[in-house]
Amino acid sequence: MPTPEERFRRLALEAQSDGRLPSISCAVFRAGETVWAEAFGHADVDGGVEATPETRYAVASITKTFTASAVMQLRDEGKLDLDDPLSKHLPEAAHGTPTLRRMLSHASGLQREPPGEVWESLEFPGEQELLERLAEAEQVLPPASAWHYSNLAYALLGHVVARITGGAFHDHIRERFHQPLGLEQTTWGPSEPAALPYFTEPYSDAVRREPVLELGGKGGESGLYSTTGDLARWGAFLCDPDASILAASSVAEMHDLNVMAEADWTRGWGLGLELWRRGERIFGGHTGGFPGFLSILAYSRRDRVGAIMLTNTSDWPKLGATGLELAEVALDELAPELAPWAPEDAPPPEIASMLGRWWSEGSETVFSWRRGKLEARLATWAPEREPSVFEPEGEDRYRVVSGRERGEALRVVRDESGEVVRLYWATYPFTRTPEVFGPSD
Repeated sequence: MPTPEERFRRLALEAQSDGRLPSISCAVFRAGETVWAEAFGHADVDGGVEATPETRYAVASITKTFTASAVMQLRDEGKLDLDDPLSKHLPEAAHGTPTLRRMLSHASGLQREPPGEVWESLEFPGEQELLERLAEAEQVLPPASAWHYSNLAYALLGHVVARITGGAFHDHIRERFHQPLGLEQTTWGPSEPAALPYFTEPYSDAVRREPVLELGGKGGESGLYSTTGDLARWGAFLCDPDASILAASSVAEMHDLNVMAEADWTRGWGLGLELWRRGERIFGGHTGGFPGFLSILAYSRRDRVGAIMLTNTSDWPKLGATGLELAEVALDELAPELAPWAPEDAPPPEIASMLGRWWSEGSETVFSWRRGKLEARLATWAPEREPSVFEPEGEDRYRVVSGRERGEALRVVRDESGEVVRLYWATYPFTRTPEVFGPSD
């Protein structure tokens, strides 16, 4: 039987060969640890320089995951609301009606790119020029009507962050994310050792150099170079965030589905994050494409396992499928380590009489005390399904902070002796025995 590393290596080698990729750098991580990283091919074809796991690649739109995280940070600090219109923070901007939330989820309806033929001139506007020419951009779809990818929206989000913080967007991302997370090999623009960008000829095995771009005003939508090791650390953060950087609830909110991108329901978008469904599994992350570079970061938040693929070519149709396949193989091979069960402290007295089986709408729900939290799950649910988790909100009142009915209140009714006799969750009555709807006799 092949080892996990042998399976990862074979998949990467097949991808590099079948895709005719000048080089590919791949990694697999679990719970914050890089468990495998390897690179194949040439970072510099003419110079004969081989790629290594330390080779830096343009990661293109994976940059958007940092932009979205910065917006969520500012929201948590009370400096913006996700439902603010763009005009609240960039009042001089034409097309000021889309909300920040819709821009984050690519549901603003703004055209894909900034005005002008930027992918022909390869000259990207700075903040002043972008805002001055924004009236030339089109609202190609009504806001919130459908998913429509927009680099323009993310460029504007970068300017929102800069305007609110009063500093350069690049510096803000570096200070608030790269430095505290130790992403020392992640830079704005190319830095050594950097892979060179290539175009692989369709009818021969020759390659041509793509231009190394001057970044200009790029920031919110693109511009970062990184390695598989740094992206593994970033992916691990998005699975299990450090609350001193960004609240776990905010990162969870980023992974909530906002809009479906594929008609077959296999790809959607949260707030700055791609979401993929592969069978019963849900992956988060992002892809990236830049002249001469393609990239993917994909992970399972529940299992805290993910994969990265970086390559220096302009065209590889199987990028998404192969990156997700590596993540799936990683999940198959890296089953979570089992920890021995250990007893915990008894629940508080006010909780103890709430626990056990309750009925509502003819269905049975089990309330439990686990890891210091009140939980509830339908009795018919599979064990691996996430429960509803409650936080106290006053005497005999709780609110769901994650899982089914998130945001809804739970009210506890007690008799004269203090025994819990009824629960009201999302206004539905829960009783110890099955009952029909309507007032009790």
